[in-house]
Amino acid sequence: MALKVDVDTLRGTLEGVPALAALLGRLGAGATFYFSVGPDHTGRAVRRIFRRGFLRKVRRTSVAAHYGVRTLLYGTLLPGPRIGARAGDAMRAVRDAGFEVGVHCHDHVRWQDGVRAADAAWTRREFERAVTGFAAVFGEPPRSHAAAGWQVNAHLLRLEQEFGLDFASDTRGSRPFYPSMDGVAGRCAQIPTTLPTFDELVGVDGRDASAAARRVLELTRSGGPATHVFTLHAELEGMRLLPQFERLLRSWLEEGYALVAMRDLAARLGGEVPRHRVELEGVPGRSGVLAVQGRALDVPPAPASAAAPAP
Repeated sequence: MALKVDVDTLRGTLEGVPALAALLGRLGAGATFYFSVGPDHTGRAVRRIFRRGFLRKVRRTSVAAHYGVRTLLYGTLLPGPRIGARAGDAMRAVRDAGFEVGVHCHDHVRWQDGVRAADAAWTRREFERAVTGFAAVFGEPPRSHAAAGWQVNAHLLRLEQEFGLDFASDTRGSRPFYPSMDGVAGRCAQIPTTLPTFDELVGVDGRDASAAARRVLELTRSGGPATHVFTLHAELEGMRLLPQFERLLRSWLEEGYALVAMRDLAARLGGEVPRHRVELEGVPGRSGVLAVQGRALDVPPAPASAAAPAP
């Protein structure tokens, strides 16, 4: 069970990340923390108000309670603080404690709302800002990327290859694969999220956070992939939902799961990684469409280490 921690906000970095690191350390669990490094513009997400399902998700997941009023004003009534500059010490402390770190984005809202329709220049500019911001915090470039909101375009596949990433986790799916999208055959392997997130389950069919944790546990018992990726959020499982997340972790450990970082799954990839299309589809409990592992293609995959950079 690989644990993928998305860190979207300044508050999540300063409060949720240390709490999660402490919990994981007590349990001897690994994880990968994906950091947003630029401005926290969470308040600008209000522009999604007309997106189908957005208001329903806001109501059932108690967004204000989890994120806090101040965070929800960043980028609108309050200037957006630069996360890397304000919380670099907290980020480095996670790495220094032995956890894997990767890059999530520069500006979470800007990427999530803009990348799907963006051209190559916009995508490169935002990706390079993320890489540069990460290097400013950690002193070295990232080795992996996890797209904000599981939002991608074909230009991103070229950039992940060009920048020599070991792997990426930008998609939802069932097993690792090489991605193809809009004529671009990526050579940076995708390790997709395989399980629903807490915020996709809370409030659905009357579930509270404890019931959401039980549902995730049920899904890991019901067959399917032998290896899973669970995405959690520093702002949720690292804060108000930390007790429920701890019970889920302890249940996995009792059932014999090894709780590992994403790099541990990547290290197990062999030469039989298939190639799949990346589709944009709806996912239950989340508004809009996400990047999803689509149908398999009859194209032999090429390892990233042996691939020439895309033009």
